[in-house]
Amino acid sequence: MKARSQSSSTPTKHSKRNSVPHIQRKKWNCARALRELRSLGEQRNIDGMARYGIRAKVVYGVAKPKMDELARRIGRDHELALELWDTGVHDARILAGMIDVAEHVTSKQMDRWVHDFDNWDVCDGTCCHLFVFAEPAWKKAIAWSRRNEEFVKRAGFALMAYLAYRDKTAADAKFSRLLPMIAREAHDERNFVRKAVNWALRNIGKRNVRLNRAAIREAEKIRARNSRAARWIAADALRELKSEAVQARLRRKAT
Repeated sequence: MKARSQSSSTPTKHSKRNSVPHIQRKKWNCARALRELRSLGEQRNIDGMARYGIRAKVVYGVAKPKMDELARRIGRDHELALELWDTGVHDARILAGMIDVAEHVTSKQMDRWVHDFDNWDVCDGTCCHLFVFAEPAWKKAIAWSRRNEEFVKRAGFALMAYLAYRDKTAADAKFSRLLPMIAREAHDERNFVRKAVNWALRNIGKRNVRLNRAAIREAEKIRARNSRAARWIAADALRELKSEAVQARLRRKAT
């Protein structure tokens, strides 16, 4: 995360005798983080989340800017992230994904957390802030795309979408191999799944000219299927991938 900018003013020098002793910052623990989250929550945010299909058993309703600021104040902390996740509090799980250390995230942790996904907000937030940077990300994207559980499957395709955006060094072949998996699941009528499938297809197709052509060919095949979900996924993806805005950006990128 971006560090806070320091003051541009020049600090005043003090003699060693008169210098103020450094006060160690109080370490965050789970109880303190939960108190802070509870104080930042608002009922109007909970109501707004429900309108967008975000429901959880325990939710405080912390707005995204306040969550971002709290994550910056806490900093990276793997052990605290694990504790926050285990509380089951919606906002605490969002925060856990923001402060966890990707290098410490194991395959076992990813499988344990993905089984707790109960809405698209926690699913997408955790994949965006944490899972996409973890070493098992590619393997989990592929494995989870085959699962039947709604938010586990969504996590697989959300990871594909984020990898297409975040993984700058991956070869085109790795993304090309994801396209048949996208086509395989394009029949799923569940809203949160079909939107993630569409999202993965679009992001791969916006990576470069070669993948754009490959994604368009796959979308044309998907559109020919006798499935309402498949037709929607393909039509929406083709509309963007063939658009002049995307084509112009890809041409500029290729030069």
